[in-house]
Amino acid sequence: MPLKQIPFLFDDEGAAEPAAESVVEQQPKKKTDNKKLMRGRMSLKDMEAGVDLIEVPEDEVLFSKMYYSMSNVADMFKVNQSLIRFWENEFDILKPKKSGKGDRLFRPEDVKNLKLIYHLLRERKYTIEGAKDFLKKNKGADEKFMMIESLKKLKGFLNELKANL
Repeated sequence: MPLKQIPFLFDDEGAAEPAAESVVEQQPKKKTDNKKLMRGRMSLKDMEAGVDLIEVPEDEVLFSKMYYSMSNVADMFKVNQSLIRFWENEFDILKPKKSGKGDRLFRPEDVKNLKLIYHLLRERKYTIEGAKDFLKKNKGADEKFMMIESLKKLKGFLNELKANL
């Protein structure tokens, strides 16, 4: 049933009377797009699409600075700062320094550890507990992760070379 809107005419004394000649029917609002509101958890498909968008610099550039602020690190990984604080509380390998004001300052090693955690949680779809167990049981996980990263770079280079042929 469509809603009806009745316009009122106001005279100089403030009395309102309905305008008899015009009654506007108002249709209920319809959703124009099929997108859901962005609240709550991100879907796995959206999470997977964002994996390639992280912008962690190469080692030479990364180790050129001693510390990175929380906002810089969150921008590198395209996540909220609260997620990084949560990961800091959950994983023992993340130990950023804190300034006198309490700001977190991440060393390049912390950024590399965050990259490993991001890889486990977002790319390999581990749970928090599964990622903790993986890091605890596999002490050489860093080396394996570095090997995977270098192979990804090599694959990207070869695909680019193939496309240019």
